[in-house]
This record gives sequence, C-alpha cells and structure tokens, in this order.
Amino acid sequence: MLHIINKSPLVNSTLADCLRVATGGEILLIEDAVYAATKGNAFEPKLNDAMKRFKVYVLQPDLDARGVGDRIAAGVTAVDYGGFVDLTVNNKNCQSWL
Repeated sequence: MLHIINKSPLVNSTLADCLRVATGGEILLIEDAVYAATKGNAFEPKLNDAMKRFKVYVLQPDLDARGVGDRIAAGVTAVDYGGFVDLTVNNKNCQSWL
C-alpha cells in the first residue's frame, strides 16, 4: 500500500498517525510533509525508525519549492511527478492521510 502524506509533521499528527496504524508499505511525502524528509528536523529520528518498516519517498518538486531540495535525509528516495505516478500504479491501494 502507498501512504500519501501532505501535512508537515511539525504542525500536524498525520504522519505520526500513519506510522502508528499502518503495518508497512511505502510512504510518499508531498506538499508540506516533505519537511519530514529533511536532515536535522525534529521528526528525523521517527522517520529513521519508520524506514525499518516502510520505503520512504519524497516529491522532489515540493522539496525544491520549499527551498530544501538539497537537505534530503539519508534513506529517503526523491521522485519527480513521473515517479509519483509510478508509485500509484505499482501499489494496489493508495491511502491519502488527511
């Protein structure tokens, strides 16, 4: 399953809720959720722990739009819009966490 998160974990519990409830799959961070994929943020330790159960992706255009495209955390894979489409096609189910 692909879990799509669009809210920053620094101001919203959506990503934490996903990590607490979901049992595995892939996570795609988009919009303000991309802040979770940056080096040195307060959520980085939780994301590192989550990468034991999930493959984590981040939308590169959203990183770039926020000026943090060069601060991607280790273990996170950046994708473009084509990669976003590939992730949705390659996963039987997609869950957008609001």
